[in-house]
Amino acid sequence: MFLNIQDVQKSFENRGNKEQVLQDINLKVEEGEFISLLGPSGCGKSTLLNIVAGLLSPSSGDVFLDSKRITKPGKDRGMVFQQAALFPWLSVEENVMFPLRKEMSKKEAKVVAQKYLKLVQLSPYAKHSPHELSGGMQQRVSIARALAMNPRVLLMDEPFGALDEQTRTRLHDVLENIWLETKKTVLFVTHSIQEAVKLSDRIIVMGTHPGTILKDIHVDIERPRDRHLEEMVQYEQMIMELLKAEIDKVVEEELQYEASH
Repeated sequence: MFLNIQDVQKSFENRGNKEQVLQDINLKVEEGEFISLLGPSGCGKSTLLNIVAGLLSPSSGDVFLDSKRITKPGKDRGMVFQQAALFPWLSVEENVMFPLRKEMSKKEAKVVAQKYLKLVQLSPYAKHSPHELSGGMQQRVSIARALAMNPRVLLMDEPFGALDEQTRTRLHDVLENIWLETKKTVLFVTHSIQEAVKLSDRIIVMGTHPGTILKDIHVDIERPRDRHLEEMVQYEQMIMELLKAEIDKVVEEELQYEASH
């Protein structure tokens, strides 16, 4: 198994109390799959992504990439955050080249940067400064920078969450085309059901308090996908009903807790 998450639990100290964020997370990912982690706020999606990235350690359990246990960040995993976090004093091209500076010569890094800027449709903006780009374009630079390191896994933490709906929809098509061309393994965190159905091979629906896997849904729709397809709407409705039941359960538990205290 390419990426294997085994019995992962994660707790944090909160005002002297231990708060369990993730419980009994088991997930196997094949190489080349696009997997979305979907669920309500507080279900531990980003925490799980950070554990796979090596930025956090699980309280118990293990994560393996190609049978190698993950204990720290590595260049085999590329990370794209919600905010682009580009260096404002560097050009677009130089931002993509930056993580390559220790891996290859400047000339080689420039060739690689140009390749991935072309892939994200930003070649004409290579010499621009980040502040001259829209938010959606800045995120495409971040994706190009992550891909330039040629990671085994691309980890994406709500990369389009701060964008307007029109830009977000356009970037779904861009990301889908990138994935179809590169066949990278992608672990993608989102709150958007429509986004998950549009992009994913599988959707891992998570519950909360603590975070658990409610359902592993295989999305069997031919690509590229039209967001208005009846099959997509059917998947969206099924997931919406699943999440509504989970949220209703959590609200009921909170009401019972308040009544008993």
